[in-house]
Amino acid sequence: MSKPSTPKAPGAILRRDLLQGAAITVAATLAPELAYAAAAEAEPQDAPGYYPPERTGMRGSHPGSFEAAHALRDGRFKTSDAIETGETFDLIVVGGGISGLAAAHFWRKAHPNAKVLVLDNHDDFGGHAKRNEVVVDGQTLLMNGGTLLIDSPRPYSPVAAGLMSELGVDPLALSKTCERRDFYREAGLRPATFFDAETFGADKLIVGLGGFEEAEPTPDGIAALLADAPLSPAVRADIVRIETAKIDYLPGLTTAQKMDRLSRISYRDFLLDIAKVDPGVIPYYQQRTHAEFGLGIDGEPALDCWGDGLPGCQGMGLDPQNTTRMGNTAAGYISTGGSPRFHFPDGNASVARLLVRKLIPGVLPGSTAQDIVLAKCNYAALDQPGANVRLRLNSLAIHVRNSGPQEVSVDYVSGDKLYRVRAARAVLACYNMMIPYLAPELPEAQKAALHQGVKIPLVYTTVALRNWRAFARLGVSSVMAPGGYFSSFSLNPAETIGGYSTPGSPDGPMLVRMVRTPCLPGAPTERDQHRAGRAELLATPFSTFEHHVRDQLGRALGAGGFDADKDIAAIIVNRWPHGYAYEYNPLYDPWDIAPDQRPNVIGRQMFGRIAIANSDAGAQAYTDSAIDQAYRAVTELMAHNQAS
Repeated sequence: MSKPSTPKAPGAILRRDLLQGAAITVAATLAPELAYAAAAEAEPQDAPGYYPPERTGMRGSHPGSFEAAHALRDGRFKTSDAIETGETFDLIVVGGGISGLAAAHFWRKAHPNAKVLVLDNHDDFGGHAKRNEVVVDGQTLLMNGGTLLIDSPRPYSPVAAGLMSELGVDPLALSKTCERRDFYREAGLRPATFFDAETFGADKLIVGLGGFEEAEPTPDGIAALLADAPLSPAVRADIVRIETAKIDYLPGLTTAQKMDRLSRISYRDFLLDIAKVDPGVIPYYQQRTHAEFGLGIDGEPALDCWGDGLPGCQGMGLDPQNTTRMGNTAAGYISTGGSPRFHFPDGNASVARLLVRKLIPGVLPGSTAQDIVLAKCNYAALDQPGANVRLRLNSLAIHVRNSGPQEVSVDYVSGDKLYRVRAARAVLACYNMMIPYLAPELPEAQKAALHQGVKIPLVYTTVALRNWRAFARLGVSSVMAPGGYFSSFSLNPAETIGGYSTPGSPDGPMLVRMVRTPCLPGAPTERDQHRAGRAELLATPFSTFEHHVRDQLGRALGAGGFDADKDIAAIIVNRWPHGYAYEYNPLYDPWDIAPDQRPNVIGRQMFGRIAIANSDAGAQAYTDSAIDQAYRAVTELMAHNQAS
């Protein structure tokens, strides 16, 4: 598709939600009653103008990328003889996210002449590492549509760090030279909190509340900020206490005993039962953990909330890095420190693009981690006959099996047809919970383990503004919304890299990120909360998201002159019903089992000539886990190859 042009009408929204409501039937492969949106894209990836990063409307798990998979899950997928493409590869990778691309890279590194095919169900590569590219008034703006940044609660393994080095990515150096972390603060902008009338009784934006510039916020400072909040005096006093008082709420226990206790109760229960706050405090903090864990504070261990920056434990002698879900071991709470951090303007889509550039020469110009940011991908070059590595988009795998002693076959849907390709081996780097349907011959115990990996639903909505004067007038850079449809929204991070720079003047265009992680507080388990959130996302039309974008920004920023009809140029809803990998939660999952008996470990075992990757296989929702699991899967295949 061509670049979106600046709309002529002030209230028009750039929207390419063209597949919403479109429907075709996949002949001879799907039950006649199943209609789904255009079987990925009507046009092939080598058609002129094919450029998915510029598409707006419903993105992420976009219409056409998942309907056949749901039909397979529900037993509504009726297969007939697949069309043999006649293609044979050394390796087929199912899933073109970072894990799948890394698996292809590791295999090619060990076997430079190998023929590799990567299949992906989306119209773009990268998996969750998607790129949003919007042109407003002639200016190109970038934002992540999924994976946010290079960051992990653990140091990167030698394998993951080594791959980053091969790609030319030095997070520390890039962070120092490219990220302008003080830009908004130096411009006089601060974090804020928006209290909504539905939750708190009145709409109120309080600038400075929700992010404190002081190393240790003072009671008087927070009390002054809370003075105008639509909260009772008792609630305000308890928030001040939780934020600032250095109280040991578990006296008489050792540090290890405190941490053990806090790992077994939710942060909500810690506040109510141990810190003894007024119940009116809970709505203020309830959604604070959504962006990190996809759950509210009722479903997160108090210890992990402390590690994620929530207050209340500052007087208990704990190390915030010692947590159960932030990458450290459950037994002993060993602090290992985190990885370096760096945010590309399009998030880790740049990492995926660097991998593709390495795998398929000529598809992306340039040679550095800096110039990848503005490089235009030639999608027509991704799947060329005769190439050593081929990346085939809009191709949803349906059946993967060991079809012979030395062969794997993969059936996939593309357009309205079912195709079959063959290879000597395969890596499934897709959602692990889908694998039992793709490979029904797996042992029942392994399928049951794979079903445990219920992914965390989330939405990253990118809103393109023609100007950000309202933010500047109000002195606001980011907003927490404790009761909002979107739990937070913020201006695009300030960066300068490879000829790309943002932001400019408040009079010019800007991107805003809005975050929503739907869940069902009070459900019996974390998985139940996520299943409910997933169902909600799949049932929510673009128009509902658009309404809430306009409503929430208008109400929070109205005093600064924000006008949704005039100021919003485009909306991109990056919907991920299957988002973050499931990480074991001590409130619901047993920790006293041997590592080799954990569901992710049982689920990732090789099956014949089929290996399993993806961050799900590591039960860690981070890019380094995706890379490490790709390496493990490829290493297992190579060991099997040598043995046979």
